Amino acid sequence: QVHLVESGGGMVQAGDSLRLSCVASGGIASINAMAWYRQAPGKQRELVATVNNDHKTKYIDSVKGRFTIAFDNAKKTVTLEMNLLKPEDTAIYQCYLDFQYRGAQYINWGQGTQVTVSS
Repeated sequence: QVHLVESGGGMVQAGDSLRLSCVASGGIASINAMAWYRQAPGKQRELVATVNNDHKTKYIDSVKGRFTIAFDNAKKTVTLEMNLLKPEDTAIYQCYLDFQYRGAQYINWGQGTQVTVSS
């Protein structure tokens, strides 16, 4: 069984910074990719940033230049450094894991951490 534990959410003001962290544990042979998604009230979940096991990253346009995703394979950890936060960044942020175990590919989700940015 695989677990994802997220931390680092909170309530901040516009322009502030937050750092989200997600640690994976359990039956994981190798990690293909990790990512952060978010869902704001009344909106669909969207992919914020992703990083693969080659440390290649992708971001949605609205966070480029402000957010940085990083992956530590040895620690099975993904972080999201969020700078210059805006009220529109307010959402529940979820960690996403794409991994291999016993020859099969699996996906797992964290429970989410709330990020609230006030103006």
